Amino acid sequence: MTHSQFTTNWNYPTAIRSGIGRISELADACKTLGMKAPLLVTDPGLAALPMVTDAVAACVEAGLDCRLFSNIKGNPTGENVNDGVIAFREGQHDGVIAFGGGSGLDAAKAIAFMSGQTADLWSFEDVGDNWSKAIESGIAPIVAVPTTSGTGSEVGRASVITDDANHVKKIIFHPKMLPEIVILDPVLTQGLPAKITAATGMDALSHNLEAYCSPFYHPMAEGIAIEGIRLVKEYLPQAVANGANLDARMQMLVSSSMGATAFQRGLGGMHALAHPLGALYDAHHGLLNAILMPYVLKANQDVISEKLSRLALYIGLDGSFEAFLQWVLDIREQLGIPHTLAEIGIDEEKAELVGRMATEDPSAGGNPIAFTQAQYSQLFQNAVQGVL
Repeated sequence: MTHSQFTTNWNYPTAIRSGIGRISELADACKTLGMKAPLLVTDPGLAALPMVTDAVAACVEAGLDCRLFSNIKGNPTGENVNDGVIAFREGQHDGVIAFGGGSGLDAAKAIAFMSGQTADLWSFEDVGDNWSKAIESGIAPIVAVPTTSGTGSEVGRASVITDDANHVKKIIFHPKMLPEIVILDPVLTQGLPAKITAATGMDALSHNLEAYCSPFYHPMAEGIAIEGIRLVKEYLPQAVANGANLDARMQMLVSSSMGATAFQRGLGGMHALAHPLGALYDAHHGLLNAILMPYVLKANQDVISEKLSRLALYIGLDGSFEAFLQWVLDIREQLGIPHTLAEIGIDEEKAELVGRMATEDPSAGGNPIAFTQAQYSQLFQNAVQGVL
């Protein structure tokens, strides 16, 4: 594709403006949603970079009372969200610009959601019909600008927030948390280091792959996931090898959005384990999914073998489960992803706790096999030891 073909607008599941340089439309996007005083929420690392200072300056120049909030962790916490809500209210803001990687986007969406609520954050955990208790008119509009190609949070209706007191990640959900406008500009991802490009790209793969393997019936999501996986195969190695490759960067942004669109069908064991490990060890979510991937695929082999054989053919491999698994191992090695959890400092000491937390994680419900606590504990130990 040529660069000009990337410059387009589409709606699925939200209004998306894609293309090189589309960040110049940020102020217009805010005004389209009626914002006069947006709060730009991002992480501390990005807050100091020109892309953020320029974005704030451009909004101010366009007549918007735009301010910055960046007091969030790599795995955002309930306290980070509460601090952001205070900043939102004190600054009399009327909308949120969610800017950054998964942490920035998730925190921003939660801040926009909580800005007009009276109940506490955890009362809206994605359990039962908790979401229906929210004050819909109290949810601020959101413009989302992803700067990594992994979580796809820009097209999601939920945020993953860490409950520090209980060392657990919780999913906060509401349909209105879906950003109304998304700007996909590959220029913003150009400076992403190779290691982060690799880890976030593998996160996009995990979303598409777990959605594809989910036992739930959602054929539209299944179709999206298949193409999202092909884009990772074609373009992630290119994006890691040459961060200035805007074609590869654009395709990975799209794959990331596709993954989060597809996982309406469900996630699975990778995420059921990655969520507790992220909460317990504060490790990078995408890297955890990348390391866990082959172990979870192998554990599900009896149920997903036929599906992965079809998928293997679509992405240009021999039509077998073994060929697909080998591709996963090969791309991880090519991108410098560790083979074991031990290599990132995680041991087996908490195996029983991890197993219990995995079965309690909402993502476990989408795994092709309903693993027991003992099975998740064993899976975790396999990933620590490198036993496939």
